[in-house]
Amino acid sequence: MPSAGCYAESASYPPLPALNIDISQTSVSGLSAGGFMAVQLAVAYSSIIKGVGVVAAGPYYCSRNSLLIATTRCSCTIRPASACRVSPDSTNVPRLVSMAKTFSASRLIDDVASIMGQRIVTISGAKDATVPAPIVAQLQAFYAALGVPAQNMTQIGIADAGHTMPTIDYGVACAKSESPFIGKCDVDGAKQILGWIYGPAPLAPPAAATPSGRFIRFDQSRYLPASQPASILRRTGMDATGWLYVPSTCNAGAPCRLQVALHGCRQGQAYVPLGSPTGLSYGTTFVRHAGYTQWADNNRIVVLYPQAVSIPITNPNGCWDWWGYTGRHFADQQGVQMRAIRNMIERLTSGASH
Repeated sequence: MPSAGCYAESASYPPLPALNIDISQTSVSGLSAGGFMAVQLAVAYSSIIKGVGVVAAGPYYCSRNSLLIATTRCSCTIRPASACRVSPDSTNVPRLVSMAKTFSASRLIDDVASIMGQRIVTISGAKDATVPAPIVAQLQAFYAALGVPAQNMTQIGIADAGHTMPTIDYGVACAKSESPFIGKCDVDGAKQILGWIYGPAPLAPPAAATPSGRFIRFDQSRYLPASQPASILRRTGMDATGWLYVPSTCNAGAPCRLQVALHGCRQGQAYVPLGSPTGLSYGTTFVRHAGYTQWADNNRIVVLYPQAVSIPITNPNGCWDWWGYTGRHFADQQGVQMRAIRNMIERLTSGASH
């Protein structure tokens, strides 16, 4: 957990730049809790989100503001594992679809009709016991029930994958579900996500093994809603700083696109794994090795990496809020994390040419 001084120092980092990004070319993706958050953003702000990539996560509002449902019916994170109740219909997709429509009618989220135009890609591992494949299948069913045409959706199942962000050759063995939760699966998950969302034209291949753009650590606290001052940052689950990758062409003013890539639990920069030497945090492993940046340069894709932090008792693993630890509006446009990320998107796209 970062010290209080870390928050005081957030002002020493720059704000996000205003880039030439068409907001309608914004996409989101994530692993595990980051996948649930990506779905929340894509549903709540469907009028601006082009597509969503989800690795090991389930349908919108799956937890229904209940930690018990989140850990037993939307994932198998409860202990003992024998208490898990995941099944092919454990998330109750019809109810979740109904709730999304209710939120839309109440203007807590954008009109759900906008979701029909999104491009959806899901990735699941057959050996994932944390968020088993049936949960990911129910996410596909959720989108189908909301009218997303079959040609806008694709699903990728990896037979030997555990709970992990799949890459070609970085991380632990593909079947393992352990830190850094990035696995050598001979599958480029980031390529699959970006290629599907921004298709059908294929992505331009990377020109170099090392990305040529800039990683920028920015002051994330300034994007909190006005009702949530930085002085209470800890309670929001938001870190004081986040990361941005900007290809050189985008930095020079070329029209670009935006991908919001959300880490999973125990993957935030400030997360300190149990048993690790004092002060040895997870760091920028997800930011630098999840696979997005290598595809960014030649495809003019800016990548935003928001960062979540641990909260003792309510969120010890530094997860994004998909069950309600920040309040009952966690999944709609009044949610503090939702609004903060939306504010980041607004800032980044404010330099668009019109």
